[in-house]
Amino acid sequence: MAISETLHVAQRAAFYAVIVCWWVFGLTFWLRKRPPRAREAKRDWTSLMGLSLQAVAYFCVWFHPLQRREFSPVASGAQVVQWGLAALTVAIAVASVWLVNVAARRLGKQWALAARLVEGHTLIQEGPYRFVRNPIYTGMFGMLLATGLAAAQWIQLLVAIVLFIAGTYIRIRSEERLLREAFGTEFEAYARKVPALIPGIY
Repeated sequence: MAISETLHVAQRAAFYAVIVCWWVFGLTFWLRKRPPRAREAKRDWTSLMGLSLQAVAYFCVWFHPLQRREFSPVASGAQVVQWGLAALTVAIAVASVWLVNVAARRLGKQWALAARLVEGHTLIQEGPYRFVRNPIYTGMFGMLLATGLAAAQWIQLLVAIVLFIAGTYIRIRSEERLLREAFGTEFEAYARKVPALIPGIY
């Protein structure tokens, strides 16, 4: 098998593994046990602007997939580098799906697409919420990164990252504005000790 063909196999293997992870990602929400419907107390629809930017970011990495000639932009002829990047891509996708699954189950009835508070809303600080305040968004970013590494052109991936970060910032600000109103100093103390999205960065 020619080197170029071997490298393409590495990329395709990672791509199909990421697709499997996307299926699991979707099933996390579609088939999860539905908690009792909670009565909504307050909602902030501006978070949907952020959701729209995140959707555009995902579109960027799925547009014309598998068009790169090399999987890695460096050491393109080294099979070890190509398969190493493929393994890293799959690991990011698997970890991201696991994180989203655990975080969504922890949220239960409080999970929603648009920022909201429900009656009896609690400030969750256990599980993955001990490490980041928005683990579902961290997992979503991981899925974007894994998909981009497996399928997109490098410029497309960079554009997607910028759009996703912008959209996520809007959603976090919208949701945390509600949490600050509801929990005051308790949320402020939590926000001071736990990063919003990525430990050590933001």
